[in-house]
Amino acid sequence: MAEILRVSLGQYSDKGRKAINQDHHGAVVPGGAQLSSKGIALALADGISSSQVAHVASESAVKSFLGDYYCTSEAWSVKTSAQRVVMATNSWLYAQTRQSPDRYDRDKGYVCTFSALVLKSRTAHLFHVGDSRIYRVQGASLEPLTQYHRVRVSEGQNYLSRALGIDEQLDIDYRTEVLDRGDVFVLATDGVHEHVDPAFVVRTIHGEAKDLDRAAQIIVEEAFRRGSPDNLTVQIVRVDGLPGENSAEVRQRAIELPLPPLLEARREFDGFRILRTLHSSSRSHIHLAMDLDTGQQVVLKMPSVDLQGDPAYLERFMMEEWIARRIHHPNVLRAALPDRARSALYMVMEYVEGQTLTQWMIDHPRPDLEVVRGIVEQIARGLQAFHRLEMVHQDLRPHNILIDRSGTVRIIDFGATRVAGIQEARGLPPEEILGTAQYTAPELFLGEVATARSDLFSLGVIAYQMLTGRLPYGTRVSQCRTRAAQKKLRYQSALDEQRAIPVWIDCALKKALEPTPYRRYVEPSEFVYDLRNPNPAFLHRLRPPLIERDPTVFWKGVSLGLLAVVIALLIALVRPI
Repeated sequence: MAEILRVSLGQYSDKGRKAINQDHHGAVVPGGAQLSSKGIALALADGISSSQVAHVASESAVKSFLGDYYCTSEAWSVKTSAQRVVMATNSWLYAQTRQSPDRYDRDKGYVCTFSALVLKSRTAHLFHVGDSRIYRVQGASLEPLTQYHRVRVSEGQNYLSRALGIDEQLDIDYRTEVLDRGDVFVLATDGVHEHVDPAFVVRTIHGEAKDLDRAAQIIVEEAFRRGSPDNLTVQIVRVDGLPGENSAEVRQRAIELPLPPLLEARREFDGFRILRTLHSSSRSHIHLAMDLDTGQQVVLKMPSVDLQGDPAYLERFMMEEWIARRIHHPNVLRAALPDRARSALYMVMEYVEGQTLTQWMIDHPRPDLEVVRGIVEQIARGLQAFHRLEMVHQDLRPHNILIDRSGTVRIIDFGATRVAGIQEARGLPPEEILGTAQYTAPELFLGEVATARSDLFSLGVIAYQMLTGRLPYGTRVSQCRTRAAQKKLRYQSALDEQRAIPVWIDCALKKALEPTPYRRYVEPSEFVYDLRNPNPAFLHRLRPPLIERDPTVFWKGVSLGLLAVVIALLIALVRPI
C-alpha cells in the first residue's frame, strides 16, 4: 500500500492572566481526495489586547481560513488558495472596523495576528503576518521560520507593523520548506514564545512524543509560570509519513489542471456517466451526469476549450467553484463535492429540475403581483447571502435564476462575482463589464467598483420587467458612459392602464432603479419590505406627477402659461401712458 501524508497533532490554549482568551486556533486533517489535493492545514490567530472585539477577529480568521481554504479550486496552488482566502478575511475584518464606532482607532478594531501552516505532499507552506511565530525543531534547537512584525519605538513601547484587519491592503509573508519524515513544527503566540526558552520547548516535545497535546499544555503552563501576562496558545505537528517520490501526489499539477475533453452522452468520466448536454456555448459546456458511486444526478460545468489561452477566463471559472462552495443558502445553487480526485478542470453542481426565470416570464407574461413579490423576495435572500460574505454577484439577470417545480428560486452562475479583497488578483481591468448590459448598474459603465447596491439595481430591473414586460430604461443605460449622460436617464413609470399596480410599488421600483447608487436602497431587504408595505415617504404621491404621466401635456401647459405671460408683457409695453 502506497504511503500517504500522516501527522500527529497537539494543541493547547489558555486565557492565562487575561479576563478572556483572544487567541484562536484550529487544524484540519481531511480524508480522501482532499488530503492529496489540499493537504493538512493548521492556523493560529492572536487578537490585539487593546481591542474588545479582537477575539471575534481571531476566531473569524482561523475559522474562515480552515473552512474557505478547502473550498478553493483544486486547480489552484496552495499559495494562491491560501493567500486569496486570507485577503478576503482581511477585507472583511477591515470592513467591520470601518463600520464600528471605533473606525478611526485601529487599536480598537477587528485586528489579529495570523499564522498558518499547510502540509501538502512533501512540502510545508507557511503564511504569516504579525508577532506569533512558526518554528521547526532542528535537533535540540528551534529554527524560527517567520518574521516578527512588531516595531519597537523605545523600551516598553512597540506596535504591530502588520496584522489582519489593520489596513485594506495586506502584505502576508509566504515561504515553503521541504518536508522530511519526523519533522516537527511549532506554532505559538507571543504570550508563549516570548517567555519560554527554545530548549525547554524541544525537551518537552521529545519527552512527550506520544502525547503532543500534553506537550503543548506543559509548554503553555511553563510560560504562565514564568510570568507571561498574555493569552497562551501552542500547536505542534509532527510528520509521521510522507508520500513516496513517485506517488500520485508528487506528480500532480502544481498550479492548474488540464481542461477536460469534449463529452457526449453515455460516456464515463471521473466516476460520472454523462446523461445529456444541458447547455453548450463558446464559454462553457454544461452536462447532466450521474455520480456512479451514489447514483445522484449532478451538473458538470466544463470550461470551453476555445478559451484555454485566456487566463482571466480560467481565473473566473476557478473562482466560481470556490464561491459555490462557500455559500450555503437555499436560494443559491450549491456545489456538489464528490470525494475523489479530478483529472481535469470542471465544477460539480447540484441538479435543479426547473426553468430559468427568462422562460418563466415567457410562460407567465402577466403574473400576479403576489407571485412577483415571492420571487423577488427569494432572489433578495440569495443576494444577501452573497453580500454577507463581501461578494457582489454582478451578473444578476433572469437567465441566471432558476425556479424549480416547487417554486423555489436559486441564483446561479458566479463567474462574474466580485470577492472583496482579492479582485485585483484576477488580473482584470477594473472597467471591464462582466455582467449583461441590460441588467448592469449604471455606475459600472463609469468604471466604478461594483457594490451591493449594484446588485440591487439588477434586482430592481428584474422586478420591473416581471411586472411590465419591458426594461425601465430600455437599452440606454449601457450607452451612458459619463455622469452627465446618466443624469439624463429618466425612469419610465411602471404604471399603465393595463396593470393594477399601486403607486407606492412604482415608487419602490423607482428608488431601486436610481441611476445614482447612493439614492438607492442600501439592502435588498429594504426594497422587499417596500414592495409589501407602503412607504410613508411615498404615500403623499397618490398619483405620479403630470410630467411623468404625460410629459406632452405637461410641456404644452408650461408653453401655454409662458405664452400668456409674454402676451401680458406685450400688452403692458404697448399700452399708452
